[in-house]
Amino acid sequence: MSKVILTGDRPTGKLHIGHYVGSLRRRVELQNSGEFDDIFIMIADAQALTDNAENPEKVRQNIIEVALDYLAVGLDPAKSTLFVQSQIPELTELTFYYMNLVTVARLQRNPTVKSEIQMRDFKASIPVGFFTYPISQAADITAFKATTVPVGEDQEPMIEQCREIVHKFNSIYGEALVEPKILLPDNKACLRLPGTDGQAKMSKSIGNCIYLSESPESIKKKVMSMFTDPNHLRVEDPGEVENNPVFIYLTAFAKDEHFAEFAPDYANLDEMKAHYQRGGLGDVKVKKFLNNVLQAELEPIRKRREEFQKDIPYVYDVLKKGSEVAEARAAQTLSDVKKAMRIDYFSDEELIAMQSAKYQENND
Repeated sequence: MSKVILTGDRPTGKLHIGHYVGSLRRRVELQNSGEFDDIFIMIADAQALTDNAENPEKVRQNIIEVALDYLAVGLDPAKSTLFVQSQIPELTELTFYYMNLVTVARLQRNPTVKSEIQMRDFKASIPVGFFTYPISQAADITAFKATTVPVGEDQEPMIEQCREIVHKFNSIYGEALVEPKILLPDNKACLRLPGTDGQAKMSKSIGNCIYLSESPESIKKKVMSMFTDPNHLRVEDPGEVENNPVFIYLTAFAKDEHFAEFAPDYANLDEMKAHYQRGGLGDVKVKKFLNNVLQAELEPIRKRREEFQKDIPYVYDVLKKGSEVAEARAAQTLSDVKKAMRIDYFSDEELIAMQSAKYQENND
């Protein structure tokens, strides 16, 4: 079996460092590993419209923002297929067929759906498209017969529901779909990067993000105002590192070479953490170090983005060509699905011959 990756992002704004450590950085590593036969990376505009239906221009304008971020972090159109979800009509048809395999009660139990509905305060006014998001995502994954889906831990319930749909489809109609496996970040700090305000999740809507394309001045301002340990009031006080966003960010980003360059008093992050825990290390010093680390990591990304911004027609051409490749693959899967479901009427020569013989016999 071919090894295939499918992953993507909703175009509701520029991508932030939570996306980077949670998935983007790993995608680039996987792309360059040579271990996969195909890598499909989707800009999920159709899914973004499920809760932005009245503001399609927001989604439309952010297609290019996400594409620029993809190219800037190192996703290569020669190695990965970058495409736009709405340009693949086969995904909608697959979603329609899969809807018959999932109950309303099962959707209501999906922890990710419940969390997202609560965050958006939908109450009883839940758009049907948003409610059926896990089914749509299953269509996205199975359309490309993805074997691997690299995502953050918050998406685990979605992948599990996709696996359930695949299992039910195959048990009813025959082995037509591939059951995917989830690939989580190997650095636990990357599973879910908290917001700069200490909130559990970095979110564009809340505004507690650091974007990949932010200016050095803006990054520094956000880092220096970050939430830390509220009980670490004086430099000499012992501090907590476990739930401290500054140290969580450092766990996700800091490398030993960063200490040699920006904090030579420490050999590595463990030494800095130990000093903070026993007291004697101030938040300002730690934040200044984090700012230097983020500046070093994000500067090359920002510069590559600035170069791609000079040729926007090229970026759209990448998405157009990628969407054509993606549609061809999805069309093949849809053909397999319709054949398995016995609704491939016009291409089933055996059916036509059988019906012809049946009615010819009746006529005789």
